[in-house]
Amino acid sequence: MQLSIIAIGRMQRGPEQQLVDEYLKRLPWKSSVTEIEIKKQAANAEERKAREAERLLAAVPDGAALIVLDERGRALNSRAFANRIDEWQVAGYNTVAVIIGGADGLHESIHARADLKLGFGTLTWPHMLVRVLLAEQMYRAWSINAGHPYHRD
Repeated sequence: MQLSIIAIGRMQRGPEQQLVDEYLKRLPWKSSVTEIEIKKQAANAEERKAREAERLLAAVPDGAALIVLDERGRALNSRAFANRIDEWQVAGYNTVAVIIGGADGLHESIHARADLKLGFGTLTWPHMLVRVLLAEQMYRAWSINAGHPYHRD
């Protein structure tokens, strides 16, 4: 399996980046992080979301199962999340891509393409912490599916 994290904005060096790096290093899958910056600002939020959507969707690997992180997404426990990833592997997907949008949210075209709209609760999280949560949950999902003792119920 491969993991592709696709996010708006650049992560600065610091503790959040160190945690993301640590969890991705533990994960035995090939993983990549694509950071997208939009230099020319749009006139309004809808235009900005549309521009971001073009770039985000273009970065999704062909044939990938797509997870979209959204505050209104489904709240899954770790076992259910791991099970979804396992189902995708059994179905023949070899890549899971995850989109983390910008501050204005995501354009409808991204929601339409999503195989799973996932939420990390109803709280608003800083985008850099979301990357840490995602990396940890991907490692946890792998550990559950592999029977590794990292996860405890």
